[in-house]
Amino acid sequence: MWAKTVTENFANVIHGLNASHLTDLVIQRSKRMILDTLGVGLLGTSTDVFHKVTQYSKIYHSDASSTVWGHSDFRLPPLYAAFVNGIAVHSMDFDDTWHPATHPSGAVLPALFALSEVLPQKQKFSGLDMLLAFNVGIEVQGRLMHFSNEASNVPKRFHPPTVVGTMGSAAATAKLLALDQFKCKAALAVAASYAGAPMANAATQTKPLHIGNAARHGLEAACLASLGLQGNKQILDMESGLGAFYTDYTPRFLPTLQSYSWLLDQQDVAIKRFPAHLGTHWVADAVSSLRKHLVESDEPVPISRIKKIVVKVPDVRYVNRPFPNSEHEARHSFQFAACTALLDGSISVQSFSEQNISRPELKELLSKTKLEHPADNKPSFENLYCEVNVTLQDGEVFCEHCDTFYGHWRKPLSTDDLKKKFHSNASSVLSVEATEGIIETVENLEKVEDCSVLSAFLKGTQSTKVLSKMCLP
Repeated sequence: MWAKTVTENFANVIHGLNASHLTDLVIQRSKRMILDTLGVGLLGTSTDVFHKVTQYSKIYHSDASSTVWGHSDFRLPPLYAAFVNGIAVHSMDFDDTWHPATHPSGAVLPALFALSEVLPQKQKFSGLDMLLAFNVGIEVQGRLMHFSNEASNVPKRFHPPTVVGTMGSAAATAKLLALDQFKCKAALAVAASYAGAPMANAATQTKPLHIGNAARHGLEAACLASLGLQGNKQILDMESGLGAFYTDYTPRFLPTLQSYSWLLDQQDVAIKRFPAHLGTHWVADAVSSLRKHLVESDEPVPISRIKKIVVKVPDVRYVNRPFPNSEHEARHSFQFAACTALLDGSISVQSFSEQNISRPELKELLSKTKLEHPADNKPSFENLYCEVNVTLQDGEVFCEHCDTFYGHWRKPLSTDDLKKKFHSNASSVLSVEATEGIIETVENLEKVEDCSVLSAFLKGTQSTKVLSKMCLP
């Protein structure tokens, strides 16, 4: 169908894309994203912010209900299951990051799982259905980000997932609901009125709500559109529509369905090795390399011999936290990443415990650390670098540089390391049997006949053998 507006074009493409449009590379990359998102979401169910939002969400009831990941003891209405599971995904800042800068998967996957569990029983949700809807949600986010050059940089004013993530969730769930072009257009319009949250809440317990709200509100927008609710039919075309978030907004038409090219084919995501802001990963790799000049791997760092530490990074103010006082502040601190990697040789989930954050030796190193912002070090996840200089009391200087950390899209995690990350995260909540079942199911997702198997594994309640019979042809 020929479109007169960008909004109409998006609606036509959301409606018109089908499984045959998926390429092998898009399927492979999106399965990695799905596995990683489920793992960090399961780990995130152990966090304080997750417990607070589930306690709140239990006041809501409906006849329809969906799985809360890692819990077989209670369920929530679909909107609130999407909300709490989305929060779990981002509760540790351990979820994937794309370029232009956003966290794409956490806004989409929880909404799809929540919706899939309340579809009519005769309407099976296959692995290909999941892959298609998921990729529609990811694609919409990426295309919207490309409407602005400003979006290529690390954000300053608002958190991108609250804008493009909400739109992506609406697109993905509209696809799963098989909405027509007119209702897909309405879903985008409704979702736009849920969009946006300020960066001022970075490094607080409120930031994970950004992803939960994006998942929930996108799903809500699609459900309202399915009932006939309408909004502005040119929401993507107007400066007062989605353009309200960007100063250089230039909307463009999508490729034709006859020769559709996915952004995920061209641009992979970064998958994190430890739970913190992506910028800190350059710092960790640079410092880990530098540490080898000072000590053998199992030896303590001679703190008294260190005079000063200089970390050269882009000027990203919300990640400039000289003395973080909480796990959320520590996850958003270049300084914390540098000093922790220097002390311990690496950064892990345990690095952000209250005990580790309050170590006297860490605070001593932090007091010797300062940031510098070279003019050529731009705040873009595509181009930034980190250089670390350590000066000893005797004047000797050591320096290391990182252009691309392990886990960045230019240097992706190996399949084995991705599985190890998932295993470590998921097995903290689920049985080994359920953990292995999710890995096997996601690895074969395009062949899975009924995705309800994944929801059962996420509860951790059923046998792998029984469920494998249900899901594979």
